[in-house]
Amino acid sequence: VQLQASGGGYVQAGDSLRLSCQASARTLMTYAIGWFRQAPGKEREFVAAISWNAGSTYYGDSVRGRFTASKENARNTVYLQMNGLKLEDTAVYYCAARNVPLNSGNYRNSNEYPYWGQGTQVTVSS
Repeated sequence: VQLQASGGGYVQAGDSLRLSCQASARTLMTYAIGWFRQAPGKEREFVAAISWNAGSTYYGDSVRGRFTASKENARNTVYLQMNGLKLEDTAVYYCAARNVPLNSGNYRNSNEYPYWGQGTQVTVSS
């Protein structure tokens, strides 16, 4: 299972950014995808998750209402649309995959995602 995250960048507070996570069609039809982030000196934080059929999405408390996870099967891509970015959103963002349904276990726990992409940096300035 290979994942490739992209789309990070340097933006100002209040701006929007869309991250992409590319994987094989088989992966996206089988695995749930989670988004996590890690800021310097902080633990990895759950951001969002989307089920393999895109029927269910979940969000961390700090991003709910601002971020949206979605899938585009034709492009084998999962997106994380980030609106109203804040300084505290600055982090390296990772996409990860798990073959356990999101309603099993703890989808917020990064240890339950065996497969990870390489991360993309998002920097929000004032």
